[in-house]
Formats: sequence, structure tokens, C-alpha cells
Amino acid sequence: MAKDNKNLNKKPKLNPYWIYGIIIVVFLSIQIFSGGFGESTGTQTTPAQFLTYLSQGEVDKIEIVNKREARVFLTKEAKEQSPHKKTNSNSIFPSVTPAPNYKFEFGDLQNFEKEVNEVIKTNNLNTELVYETEHNVWGDFLLTLLPFVLIIGVWIFIMRRMSGGGGGGAGGQIFNIGKSKAKLFDEKIDTKTSFKDVAGLEGAKEEVQEIVDFLKFPEKYTALGGKIPKGALLVGPPGTGKTLLAKAVAGEAKVPFFSLSGSDFVEMFVGVGASRVRDLFKQAKEKSPSIIFIDEIDAIGRARGKNNMSGSNDERENTLNQLLTEMDGFGTNTNVIVLAATNRADVLDSALMRAGRFDRQIYVDLPDVRERKEIFEVHLRPLKKEETLDIDFLAKQTPGFSGADIANVCNEAALIAARKGKKAVNKQDFLDAVDRIIGGLEKKNKIITPAEKRAVAFHEAGHATVSWMLEHAAPLVKVTIVPRGRSLGAAWYLPEERLIVHPEQMLDEMCAALGGRAAEKVIFDKISTGALSDLEKVTKQARAMVTVYGLSDKVGNLTYYDSSGQSEYGFTKPYSEKTAELIDQEISDIIEEQYQRAIKLLENNKDKLTELAEVLLDKEVIFKDNLEKIFGKRAFENPAIIEAEMKDAIDDVKEEIKKEEE
Repeated sequence: MAKDNKNLNKKPKLNPYWIYGIIIVVFLSIQIFSGGFGESTGTQTTPAQFLTYLSQGEVDKIEIVNKREARVFLTKEAKEQSPHKKTNSNSIFPSVTPAPNYKFEFGDLQNFEKEVNEVIKTNNLNTELVYETEHNVWGDFLLTLLPFVLIIGVWIFIMRRMSGGGGGGAGGQIFNIGKSKAKLFDEKIDTKTSFKDVAGLEGAKEEVQEIVDFLKFPEKYTALGGKIPKGALLVGPPGTGKTLLAKAVAGEAKVPFFSLSGSDFVEMFVGVGASRVRDLFKQAKEKSPSIIFIDEIDAIGRARGKNNMSGSNDERENTLNQLLTEMDGFGTNTNVIVLAATNRADVLDSALMRAGRFDRQIYVDLPDVRERKEIFEVHLRPLKKEETLDIDFLAKQTPGFSGADIANVCNEAALIAARKGKKAVNKQDFLDAVDRIIGGLEKKNKIITPAEKRAVAFHEAGHATVSWMLEHAAPLVKVTIVPRGRSLGAAWYLPEERLIVHPEQMLDEMCAALGGRAAEKVIFDKISTGALSDLEKVTKQARAMVTVYGLSDKVGNLTYYDSSGQSEYGFTKPYSEKTAELIDQEISDIIEEQYQRAIKLLENNKDKLTELAEVLLDKEVIFKDNLEKIFGKRAFENPAIIEAEMKDAIDDVKEEIKKEEE
């Protein structure tokens, strides 16, 4: 039976090329048997030679075709003569109509007729003169049909492209415009990322792993009556690993994983976004249990009713409404879990964030020093590095770096080592990579005058000096006057990773930032535009102290910060004009106070500042060791000095007590 089935399947199929061949054969047959090919045969001759044949009585008939060509038919007797025998069988194909013996083209028809008639009359001939007008029926038909064929061909091509026959993904064509553009991942082929590749993010991984675990072993949770969350929203700064975490879920979960971006729902046609949402959840439900991952969900999840001055907002709102309905509507989709990622959770609609839709908000924060070490270990695996490389040192040297930044540092260090012809990446390559990423590429060939270089040296030395003198300022790593990026000089600090910042810590940082301009004032008694970035930094800090953190005595314990993000769409300030003046004055007072404080510190240490600047001019780059040689150890780090200060403070307290008793 199996063989019979195979034989049945081997029946000859109709090939379209056979149809094309039959059409060509029919066309040739029509041409042949209608004399089409025969009419075009005949030996080429000249009008003079023809007149000779005509005068000798050898021409039986003359056909004048389309008033430009003459076809000559000889008499039976002439055909038997040796000069004309070669013209008897000059036709390639057999024809129903007789073929001419000779043919030629003439010029003016009237002159030709006159010459022919004179020869016939003079020689008293019976030669027949016939006029014919020929039409190429098939040629005319094809020329008439050609525009329609082209139009139909182009239309078929476009329609095939739009319907997916010409390539492209489903959803990029006109007939699939409402279809979902989500990519279905196969954990065996499409992605190899697992939770082992995600360093740090322990809390986020734990929550996501629970979702994956539920999909693998649902009875473990349902036996106790529990329900898995319907959605989890990954929130955090850019580069912290939100999408990487989703890739790990795709690699770990043994269920269908649909991945797409929020912008994939956006289209120029009305109703397309909502249609794609419906199709996405339909596919996910058919393959349930399954996971849907929507990256950058703020593209469609922005809060409704905001910035509603443009008509395009309605289409985005329709898409969001459909998403809300699919996630937790009347007909709830079971076993379809939605993961989403965004770094702008403040602009998302509150209905999207509620329990039942995104039950969990997983905050993916910047990594701390321990997590940075783990991330370095992941990205250092493919690098050829020195065995003595201290990963703890690298983690401490990169505060505030995200996972993407650390990956960039590792890649940049490898490129720098390769550029220098090294066989392995060492510690200095990583430090150079950090410098390049933070400050930009060195520009040693930048033209700078000696006076400008001296001003830059004292500016950077001022930063270093003030930060060395202040307890809460970030400790210095190195200072350089080699131009980098857009700056003429730079100072690198290693800030302490704090969770809570006190006012004195912020004020010390502001004072250190103003140390550059203060140094210019103390040494040259004039200031320059080189402190632009410093002024921008301290202005933002002072404004945050007054308007955000409530650290101003005059303004009080008030904040004008709106975590919901709704105030950014308003046209009015949340305070009066009088309060605005108070805020501006308070900001100015804070900055000016720290500026005068920096000037006083530098005036008291003017000789050490000058010595440091001269060393910087000589070496162009100085480190923490150079400052220790000039200033000694920092006062709050030297036990003897700390003990002396504490003793002075105790004595002051005792004196105040005595005065109060007296």
C-alpha cells in the first residue's frame, strides 16, 4: 500500500513551462501557414536589375507592398533559367502562399510606377502590377496589449510583495498590516543567553526566575491556590540590563517567547496598533503557556489625556486601550505572561501599572561595587588579560557605571592594548579606557598658548587642593591638563557610593567644584569661561537642595518635585512669584557662600597651590601621591590631627560649661 501511495504521488504534474512552449508553437504555426515567413523571403535585387528583367519579359507579377517595397514574381519559363534557379527554393519554411523571387525597396512611388508602366507599354507585356497593404496583426496586437501586460505585471508584483510572496516579515505587507510583528524565539536556536550570563541584579533575577519556574512547574504554585503574576515591568536607567534579563528569560523558559518593541505597534494607518495587539495575544494564547516581552513600552503606554494637542494621540490611546483589555479585560488570557521594559516609568498610564496587569515592578538599578565585580568577570571572559589583573580594583574605579558602560570599558581596553601591540590587556589599559570613556580622546596636538596652559593648570590644581582639604569631597585619583574631548583639563575623583546624602556633603562637593574658578581669582585676580561645566554642576545641586530635597532653612521643608511627571505638561509653576524670588536668592547665596569658602581655603594654602600647579605644568598628569608629598595626608585621615582636633573641641566644650556655671 505504501508503494502504491508513492506511485500515486509520483504522477506527472503540469509544468507552467509546457504551457509557454505550447503557446510559442501555436504562434509559429500561425506565422508559417499564414505565409508570414514566406512573405519575407526573396532574393534582394536593385531597381535597375529589376527593370532589366522586366524589359526581357521575365516578370509575371509585381507586388507593391505598403508603397515602399516591391516583390517580384517571375514567369514559369524564367524560373527555369539558370540565373534565376537559385531564387526558387529560398524559403526556409513551407508556406501556403507562393514566395516572391526578388524583392527591393524603391524611392518615390510615382516615379517607380511611371518607369514600370513605360517598360510594360514599350515591350507590350502582360505583367500584372498589384498594390497591397500589409498589417502585422500579431505585432499590432502585442503592441496594443503591451501596456496592459505591463500594468498587470507591475500590479501582480506589488500585490505579491504586499501579501508576503516577495519577502519581508508578516506585518510589513499591506494584507498583513494588522498582524503582529513579534518575533517568536526558539531557545535552542535563536538565543543562547541564560541567567548565568546576567551578573548582578540578584533581586530582579530572583523575581524573573520565579516566573520562569512557574511556567515550568505550574502545579507547584497552583496546588496552594496561588496565581502567577500576569505581568512584570522592568524599570531602571539605560544600560542596566533590562533587555539582557529578558533575553535570559527567553533562553531559560521552555515556552514560546514573543519579543517586540513598543514602536512595532505604531503605524501610519488608523487602527493598526490595536489590531496588532489583538493578533499578538491571539498567537500567544494559542501557544500558551507563553511569554510576551515588550521593550520600550513607553512608546504606547504613555498616560492618556496628556499632551492631547495632536490628533495622532488618539491612535496611540486606542492601542493602549486594547493592550489594557487584553492584559486584564472581560476575556482574560490565561497563562500568558507579559514582561515589559522601560526607563521612563513615570510617564506610563496608571491603569497599565495597576495590579492585575503589571503586578510587579522590578527596579533594575545601577550596580554597586560587588555587582560591578561580577559584571566585569562576565565581560572579561573572552579577553586575553594578565593573570595579575585585580578585578576588585576595576570595580572600585568605575562608580556609577552601568552594565553597558562596563562592557564598553572592557572592549575599549582590549582595543587600546591591541593598538599598543600588547599580547594581553593589563591594568593600565583599563584605566586608559575609563579615562577615554569619561573624558574623551586625548588631543595632544591641540594648539594652546602658554598663558592658557598655565591658567588651566591652576584651575585644575584648585579643584585638587580644595577637594583634598574638605572631608566630604570625593578623593582625588588624578589630575591632567592634557586636553580631552571638549575640555582643556580634567580631574578624576572616586566618589563615595552613598544611599543618603547630607547637606554638608553636598556643600563640600560644591565647594570643590568651585575650586577651579576660586584658584583663578586667587592667583590671577581674574576669572575666565573655563568654569562653565563646574557652574552648571553646582547650580543644579543648589537648585536640588532648595526645590527638591527641602534642605534650605528659608524655603523650609518643601519640595516642588513631582514623581508622577505630570507637572512637566503644565504651564504654571507650583509656587508664587515671591517664592520664586526667594528660591533664586537662596540658590545664589548657597553658591556664593561656597565660592568664598573655596577662595579662603586657597588663600590659606596659596604656596602649596602654586607648587602643585608647577608640578602639573611640568608632568601634565599628577596622581594622589603627588598631593600627599605637598599637602601631607588629609587632616581627617591622619589620626594625630583628628585626636588634636577632638581634644580642642572637648576643651571648647569645657570652657563653655564653665562660663554657663559662672
